[in-house]
This record gives sequence, structure tokens and C-alpha cells, in this order.
Amino acid sequence: MSSPARRITLKDLARELGVSTATVSNAFNRPDQLSPALRERILGEAKRLGYRGPDAKARSLRTGRSRIIAVILAESLTYSLNDAVSSEFLSGVAEVLDTQGHTLLLLSARQAKCQLVDSASMADGFIVYGLMPSDELFDSLPLNASLVAVDFNVAGHPSVHIDNEPSCFEIADHALSVKSRKRPAIVNLRLTETPCNGRVTPEHILLPPERTITRARLSGFYRALEKHGLDSEQVPMWNVEENTFDVCAPVIEEILDLPDAERPDLLLCMSDRLALTALTLAEQRGLRIPDDLCLIGFDGIAEGQYRAPRLTTIRQESGDKGRLAARMILGLEPRHSRLLKTELILGETCH
Repeated sequence: MSSPARRITLKDLARELGVSTATVSNAFNRPDQLSPALRERILGEAKRLGYRGPDAKARSLRTGRSRIIAVILAESLTYSLNDAVSSEFLSGVAEVLDTQGHTLLLLSARQAKCQLVDSASMADGFIVYGLMPSDELFDSLPLNASLVAVDFNVAGHPSVHIDNEPSCFEIADHALSVKSRKRPAIVNLRLTETPCNGRVTPEHILLPPERTITRARLSGFYRALEKHGLDSEQVPMWNVEENTFDVCAPVIEEILDLPDAERPDLLLCMSDRLALTALTLAEQRGLRIPDDLCLIGFDGIAEGQYRAPRLTTIRQESGDKGRLAARMILGLEPRHSRLLKTELILGETCH
């Protein structure tokens, strides 16, 4: 009986090709380090000889590195992959990890703690995205773990943010300048300490600024209102618990179905999804945009720019946030906190 054929190794392949073992390793793990022609030659020869690539387990034991980067999402995986903003962010992260030969591991802070801890133990570093439900999450991560926070602050670690307060001031100031509006209102996103999918009352306690970026957006709106002589305390606010049409719709319907004398003539919305939901429901009711109702959003998602009327909004480059966070966690960018700029997009929903 013949003995089984010996498994070809990385050294065997390097010898066959007349290149170094590091060059072969780069062809599988760091393709950006090689010319496309050389990488194709190495991969072609590897396939012919039956070599499937470096043994990940052996490499991890040898180097103490898994080449896995975990993104911990504040929301569920289903929500995050369907949401236009978070999916653009994840695409930016994946783009960098792909070129650097790393693997992306997606985790949700809403998973059971034991599940999260077991999965997190495999990662070399962590990118934390969004408002975490509890700080206890960070106690369960490996000691001295590399971590970058995005749209959220974690003590002792760098963060990536956009200029939320100045951006909201700029767009609200524009909305209040183009035409006199007597009944502005604000539609918030997850701003109250206890769940509230409806009108915000004096009994509701708002999350503190360090817990959510929506407080910075609210501050920007308030500053613009005060500039135009409006008492921000008298401007009605509604809160939405999840940035989806199904959850937004009942809140927006409540607003639009108010008597004519009470219905807002300007909605300052903290996301494009909120504004687009309002736009759809307003059109169903025969309201003219922007004559009867002026709308502004925030995010700059493609959907808001591909329909008529185009949404007036703030464009944030979520893909750039993802790319920057990934480069920081890999040590390709200095690990200090960054504040990214945004862009005011003047559409037809507020002019």
C-alpha cells in the first residue's frame, strides 16, 4: 500500500518558484505588496501543485496574531447590513482589511454576552460602531485590546466622529433662512433614556451628550433656532427608536395628522430615513413639498438624491469613516481621535 502524498508546504512552493517564502506569504496575505503579475504566477503555481495557502492556525500560534479585526455593532447584524449608513461604513472597513490581508468579523452588542466574548477572543483589534447599550461590554474584551470607537467615545481609546453640531446648525440655519417658518419641529433618533416612539414630553430624560451623537445634533438645531429668534424650549420634539420606515411611520403619521393650525411647517430630522419617511407620508396626504412642509435630513444616503424632490441634507462620508477606522486599528494611521467634515447638500425639499 503506497503512503499518502506529502502535503506541499510554503517552503516547497517558494523553492519551486525561485522566490522567498515572504513573497509567497504576501501573495496570500498581503496582495498589495506584490505586482498583479507576480501574484497571479504564484497563485497559479500553488493551484497546480495543490497548495491552498498558509495554515491560519499555525500562523496564529506562531505569531500570536489572527489577522482578524472585529467590528462591534451597536445594532443587530440584520439592521446594520440593511441600513444605508452602516453598510457604507462597513464597506469602507472591508475595503482596507481586504487590501491588507485581514478578515472582518462582525459582532453585535445585542448578542448574548457569552457569545460575544467567545467570538471576540479571536480578534487582534476592535472597531466599535455606534451607541453601545452598556459599558460592561468593554470589560469583557481582552486586556490591552486595540480599539477604535466610531460615533461613540470609549475612555482611553481614539475615536472617529463627524462635526455633528456645526453641521446641524448649518442645515437648520439654511432651512430657517430661505423662508419664514412659524411652526418648526424636531424629529430625534434614540434620544431618550427610556424608550419613546412618539412625542417627547417634559417627563422624558434625554441621554447625556457623552452617550449619543444625537445630543450634538440637537444642540446644532437649538443654536440655529435661537439665532432666528425662536425659543428652542417651545419647539415640539418627537423621538423615534429605530431608523427604519416601519418604526418611523407611526411617529411621522402622528405629526402630519395634526390639525392644520398645529401641524409643523418645518421638520428638522436627524436622519435621511426619518426625512424620507416624512416625505413619502406627506405626499400621500397631498401636502406640497416644500410649500406646505419643508424637510431636512442628515446622512446623504443615495436614496434621498435619486428621487424627486431631492432631499436637502448633510452628507457624511460613512465609507471614509470606515476606511479611517480600519487604517487606525491596523497601525496605518496615527491612533489619535479625528473629526471629519461633512457637506451641505441643497435639494428641493427646503428652498
